[in-house]
Amino acid sequence: MAIIKPFKGIRPPKELVEQVESRPYDVLDSEEARAEAGNNEKSLYHIIKPEIDFPEGTSEYDPRVYEKAAENFQKFQDKGWLVQDDSEHYYIYAQTMNEKTQYGLVVCAHTDDYQKGNIKKHELTRRDKEEDRMKHVRVNNANIEPVFFAYPDNATLDALIMRYAQKEPEYDFIAPIDGFRHKFWVIDNEQDMQTITAEFAKMPSLYIADGHHRSAAAALVGAEKQKQNPNHRGDEEYNYFMAVCFQASQLTILDYNRVVKDLNGLSSEQFLAALQKNFIVEDKGTEIYKPQQLHEFSLYLDQHWYSLTAKEGTFDNTDPIGVLDVDISSRLILDEILNIGDLRSSKRIDFVGGLRGLGELKRRVDSGEMRAALALYPVTMQQIMDIADSGKIMPPKATWFEPKLRSGLVIHKLN
Repeated sequence: MAIIKPFKGIRPPKELVEQVESRPYDVLDSEEARAEAGNNEKSLYHIIKPEIDFPEGTSEYDPRVYEKAAENFQKFQDKGWLVQDDSEHYYIYAQTMNEKTQYGLVVCAHTDDYQKGNIKKHELTRRDKEEDRMKHVRVNNANIEPVFFAYPDNATLDALIMRYAQKEPEYDFIAPIDGFRHKFWVIDNEQDMQTITAEFAKMPSLYIADGHHRSAAAALVGAEKQKQNPNHRGDEEYNYFMAVCFQASQLTILDYNRVVKDLNGLSSEQFLAALQKNFIVEDKGTEIYKPQQLHEFSLYLDQHWYSLTAKEGTFDNTDPIGVLDVDISSRLILDEILNIGDLRSSKRIDFVGGLRGLGELKRRVDSGEMRAALALYPVTMQQIMDIADSGKIMPPKATWFEPKLRSGLVIHKLN
């Protein structure tokens, strides 16, 4: 069963939400955050990217930066830019991209569910990134930004959410940069909150879509606080962390594509010949060509697009990992031909989220920055859930969810 609870959210007043809200901390660098915040002292970047309050070049991992985050978080509360609700609520957060809307329930999930594997992950985490998020949670004593969960489709929850969606939202705005619409409702009916808690209790698992490091950090900080409390009961606020949970069928996963700096000493002709061992290679001409189905890839090389279709026997349909296109391309192209084995550390490869389109792949190759590009067919949510259920881990850089959650709509305090 999935244990969740409502919480007393800390939120911006309605008239300030567009000044406070921001993109997530991990989708932009320090200089982009500095530019987006500009002269806006109410921007959440002062809490989630507080290095912008220091001279350019200051490390985001400088101890003073974490201290500044806590100082700014308190300042936002003191000035009334963030205000805590008087009672516990669940919340609904809707995002609209390209005329498609997905509805998420904002809840507090239990750290024990993460530790026990009831909250399932599909990616490895890095200890340095965990430590960074742990420091941020510790110093603020809060989950400033939510993690992003998926749950199996549920008709009862869907009907409840749609009922609220007919009401006037608390927040309703078009975000800068992405241009997507974001809406937010407060669930204040006790019976509705009980229904949500009960429906989640029937679910054997929740699935991390995005936010593996934030989930790990929240669980580790919760474990620390348990040890520090001799009267620990298990229902304290620090046992919970904030998540936005979406029905799996509503989520949009985009392609996550690759660009490489060289062909490992091969000429273009030699590279194309090597590909024919495991792929059916077709020249598609100079117009952008997008993969049409699983196990088909698009290659951009020398101003030409090619279709690469994996041959029978090069993948295992019974293996949740072996059937993935990210695994096929990693094994048979990046590793076997280009000698790029570790996608996490190699400097010869970069990754481009599908929201930028295949035109971005073409641009980076045509500019001479990269030698070739490889476009993949998107992973499905069912594939992610199957892998998580099997206890296996996806290859690096396999999923790209859009739209990203905006930060600053609601915050969860750990006391």
